[in-house]
Amino acid sequence: MSLSVKIFVALVASVVVGLIAGPNSLGFVNWWIAPIGTIFINLIKMMIVPVVFTSLVVGMTSLGDTKKLGRIGIKTVALYLFTTAIAIIIGFGVAGIGHPGVGLSLASDAAVTAKEAPSIMQVFVDMVPKNPVDSMAKAQILPIIIFALFTGVGIIKVGGERAQLLMKVFDALAEVCYKIIGIIMELAPIGVFCLLLPVVCKNGPKVLLPLLSVIACVAIGCVIHAVAVYSTLSRLWGGHSPLAFFKGVSEAMMLAFTTCSSSGTLPVTMKNCQENLGVSREVSSFVLPLGATINMDGTALYMGVCALFIANVFGIDLTMSQMGMIVLTGTLASIGTAGVPGAGFIMLAMVVQTVGLPMEGLALVAGIDRVLDMCRTCLNVTGDAAVSVVVDHTERKYQNAA
Repeated sequence: MSLSVKIFVALVASVVVGLIAGPNSLGFVNWWIAPIGTIFINLIKMMIVPVVFTSLVVGMTSLGDTKKLGRIGIKTVALYLFTTAIAIIIGFGVAGIGHPGVGLSLASDAAVTAKEAPSIMQVFVDMVPKNPVDSMAKAQILPIIIFALFTGVGIIKVGGERAQLLMKVFDALAEVCYKIIGIIMELAPIGVFCLLLPVVCKNGPKVLLPLLSVIACVAIGCVIHAVAVYSTLSRLWGGHSPLAFFKGVSEAMMLAFTTCSSSGTLPVTMKNCQENLGVSREVSSFVLPLGATINMDGTALYMGVCALFIANVFGIDLTMSQMGMIVLTGTLASIGTAGVPGAGFIMLAMVVQTVGLPMEGLALVAGIDRVLDMCRTCLNVTGDAAVSVVVDHTERKYQNAA
């Protein structure tokens, strides 16, 4: 039985047991069961800082010599980050219309108070850490991201054997983080059960309907992003009609949808782009593996929907500054965490913590994460292909003009 099936079974079990037990069992559940769920949430929190830092450094150093990459690297990274930011905004828009979680009100022990929105310059000032160790201790994600980016660039600038040594060290540390996350995710069925059981016992069957609204919002948002953004890219800058583009990459899309693995789909994506869409081997061999590492349009859209869902469930009004922080954090974090097993869930945990939403809301999403993962991975892979088509087409025009 796969992990996703186990988590879904845990979700169903928590609902069944919670409905049978009812509110009369809350004393026992809160005393003996809920703390286990809290431990699971703490384990996730434990890994946010190390995985973001190490994977971001690895992601930056994998770009290699920045001068050598030049034009192709800049265009590729810029397009990936741009489409990721757009995806989060679309997620907010769909969730703002669909209102997932509205009507389900859960109490939280976490005290969430609305803070006065800082000025734009203050946001930029706060992004640069005075003390990166202190930022890590306080789990301040944006300063950690900035420090990791500078560390990665610094390693590239050092070059030579020392840079190779540092790259191997950070790569090994990142692998250790991934293994630990794998261990934690193996405990996810137990954690989800222990987190959701008190919620169902207290709130009854009304907790179920909002989960369907989350699935609908993510699916609709993915379709909108694919049609609006990727069709525009393929038509205006990619040299392909939207129909030809989607037909050409359809095999990779279906494989991504069923396997939920961008990396596992990579060989098929490269084959589709080269044979069906005419992308050169030189461009596809750089853009697509990089996309599997840093491009997370589907996950970004999912973060926007789920952040609003969790806010709605706990009766919290997200301010414009908090929404902007989600867009900024999610976009920058996508550089490093795409290759992490359970990347979407880890990124969501990071964003939820960044804007001060209750981490308990993650349990509501975890039970349906497999369904959401199918949609977001399909969109991630489609975005990789769209960017490769644009980069290849613009490079051909540049070379012809030269």
